[in-house]
Amino acid sequence: MIDEEIALSVQQGNTEALARLVERHHSRLVGYLYLMLGGNRLQAEDLTQEAFMKAILAIGSYTYPRPFKPWLYSIAVNLVHNYHNRAEGRYPTAGNDVLDGLPDEDDSVEEKVAKHREIEQMLTLLGRLPVLQREAVILRYVEGLSLAELAEVLNVPVGTIKSRISVGLSRLRTLMQENDEL
Repeated sequence: MIDEEIALSVQQGNTEALARLVERHHSRLVGYLYLMLGGNRLQAEDLTQEAFMKAILAIGSYTYPRPFKPWLYSIAVNLVHNYHNRAEGRYPTAGNDVLDGLPDEDDSVEEKVAKHREIEQMLTLLGRLPVLQREAVILRYVEGLSLAELAEVLNVPVGTIKSRISVGLSRLRTLMQENDEL
């Protein structure tokens, strides 16, 4: 079954369908929120749980055959915006779990350190982008949403999405060049 059919089944009270939707989207949603929150895994997991709770409560407002993934991500985007508007979101502390589960057991110490530095660098650079550019870049290139889906999720025209992505990528390139020069 496709997500939209599963969501329709959830609307009709099928709890097994709900478990399938959560299973399909949980890890990707945690990943998106992890990147949006600068590597804070605990907060990403909390917001993921909150996103699914809000989705369950609002499932009656989901209209079939609207694509489910953008509908779910629009909930997560709103949660991220709310988080950044609160005090703890305005003054983030770097999570100390940035590398949880990422290094491979077969990696040498040098390879683990190199991976650690690359991941920390990318999280830092993404974190330096304004939230609107960061979310557009992550949703497009990490989550694979189309421009039309992004426009729906973020509730802005496609032209605005293109601009945010273009400016965000340009800023990332500049930040990477500046970082390499140090």
